[in-house]
Amino acid sequence: MLTLTLNPAIDATVTLEALRPGAVNTALHTERHAAGKGINVAACLADWGADVTATGLLGADNDSIFRSLFREKLIADRCIRIPGETRTNIKILDRTSGETTDINMPGLAPDAGAVESCIAEVQRATDIAVLSGSLPRGVAPDIYARLTATLAARGVRVVADASGGPLQALLAGPVMPHAVKPNRHELEGLVGHALPDTAALLAAARRLVAQGVGLVVVSMGGEGALFVTADAALRVKPPSVPVTSSVGAGDAMVAGIVAGLAEKLPLPALACRATAFAAGKLRKTGAQIPGRAAVEAIAATLAADPID
Repeated sequence: MLTLTLNPAIDATVTLEALRPGAVNTALHTERHAAGKGINVAACLADWGADVTATGLLGADNDSIFRSLFREKLIADRCIRIPGETRTNIKILDRTSGETTDINMPGLAPDAGAVESCIAEVQRATDIAVLSGSLPRGVAPDIYARLTATLAARGVRVVADASGGPLQALLAGPVMPHAVKPNRHELEGLVGHALPDTAALLAAARRLVAQGVGLVVVSMGGEGALFVTADAALRVKPPSVPVTSSVGAGDAMVAGIVAGLAEKLPLPALACRATAFAAGKLRKTGAQIPGRAAVEAIAATLAADPID
């Protein structure tokens, strides 16, 4: 398994008792985590016990936090270092409401040579490649589409988690990814209008399947997720669990999808596993799950219900 993160970040999470806009807020504590969507997916897969490689673009001046993560979780580091510092994103966690406010920085602008080196690393993938996250300045929005075409030609299954221009270019074809995981907002951006209920979300997901996407997973936060293929449409509602932080829950779900695909699970079992990954992550800060046994225990409590 390989994950690509072209625009990684260091997440600085600041926990407050309650966020008061326009006032002085005193932090209860702060944490810093190596992050970026593909990095997060790799970390959760490593916690599951999978062999995973991470590639992407890291600023050479502050990559120590990433090197520590890769060493701790035994993730193979194939990231390309470029001059400068990886951006720091601010996550403000309101402990009273449980809500997180994100302040995301723009990131570095890599040169063409660094991007090509990263593309070469992605071509090492042999089974499943995860292409996820935003793109740094100057990188063409069709890069995921181009990578998908070359990877699929070698039989590599592409799992994509993107939004905006990169997602639109990817789903314009001609080669579709094996799986995509938009959330409600991202799917609405793709279709260009509101999707107010499950029926509308399901119809939009089925249109993507009709275009050639093998599996569409629509994450809906506390409402659960839809798992749609050409043969079935399922919904899994999340369990009630204590929430420490919701940051990275979508990335944990992607990791669960990948783990299910790697083991060739039937759709109901894959859907429950992916939801259990996300639920397990909610108990943790940063991109991590509470271990294989804990995730399997959560999955055993879930049901994948057919929907029309």
